[in-house]
Amino acid sequence: MPTLLESDEHQALRTAVSAFGRRYGRDYLTRVQEEGGYPKDLWLEAAGLGYIGVNLPERYGGGGAGITELSIVLEELGAVGAPLLMMIVSPAICGTVISRFGTDAQKDEWLPALADGTRLMAFGITEPDAGSNSHRITTTARRDGADWLLTGRKVFVSGVDIADATLIVGRTEDARTGSLKPCLFIVPRDADGFTRRPIDMELNAAEKQFELTLDEVRLPQEALVGDEGAGLLQLFAGLNPERVMTAAFAIGMGRYALGRAVEYARERTVWKTPIGAHQAIAHPLAQAHIELELARLMTRKAALLYDAGDDVGAGEAANMAKYAAGEACVRAVDQAVHTLGGNGLTREFGIASLITAARVARIAPVSREMILNYVSHQSLGLPKSY
Repeated sequence: MPTLLESDEHQALRTAVSAFGRRYGRDYLTRVQEEGGYPKDLWLEAAGLGYIGVNLPERYGGGGAGITELSIVLEELGAVGAPLLMMIVSPAICGTVISRFGTDAQKDEWLPALADGTRLMAFGITEPDAGSNSHRITTTARRDGADWLLTGRKVFVSGVDIADATLIVGRTEDARTGSLKPCLFIVPRDADGFTRRPIDMELNAAEKQFELTLDEVRLPQEALVGDEGAGLLQLFAGLNPERVMTAAFAIGMGRYALGRAVEYARERTVWKTPIGAHQAIAHPLAQAHIELELARLMTRKAALLYDAGDDVGAGEAANMAKYAAGEACVRAVDQAVHTLGGNGLTREFGIASLITAARVARIAPVSREMILNYVSHQSLGLPKSY
């Protein structure tokens, strides 16, 4: 029976990942970012140790575990300053969707490579005019003989330049009703009519953001993932893990920032007393720790529900976890910078750059306002205004 108290195995996983991540750490990731590269060494070594594909089926080279274990890996890497954003996308979203709904051929082609880290897959859902409203997606797929023609635009798609393919969320027209239904397609990086444009971000990250244009991209029938008529179910099978993993990402970042602040507050002495002895410094840090731990507990609940097959229960918990983690991360980073004072803004201590990064957990993959809408309507039964 799953429990919210971590097992010895999960605690051992945390310890092992933390020790592994410390060999790279924040300095490694900063250097890679400054060079305009991607943390490929970290990714491949983590994959070789079984961390990247820990949630994927054993028969395809994965660890046979779940989102619970994958979120532990990402959180612990983040807590030592070396998170891997593409873990949210490649194994968690794309790997999960293909594992659950892909054909045998799709599983054979993609899952072993996603598990061992030799191939990556990006995920494209957000559109310029749709924003967080996935029901307004206008990227459409129409049949042309045995093929599909996919046309539309996507924005804020992470890692397209390093991904071998992108899992694109589009819509197909129901021949009976004329209404549009969600669908998922695997679009190879070099497909004709599939172009990308980098988005100039002030966010400092190794994973670049892109705008995608799909101009009648011709895809074979085998590019469609799952049943053409069950796209919404398949879509949310990937979005719940995305929210859980984003929460883990935020918690790890918050823990890293808090750890740097606590270390500083123990050592920095003013008037012969470490500043951490003063409640004005200690209490906000304690509050940040409490909020991160509460977010971690909800994240674990969401992951356990998802791994148990409760998609409905996981939907509510995953949204709550993502909300709580985003808020806790922003406050932890802000308090960490404030604790260090002027030093908090220096490159030497390396936490000021997290101010921008922390905001991502509030905005992506869904804004906190849309989560509040979800909880208002789904959890509380309140009427919609839209």
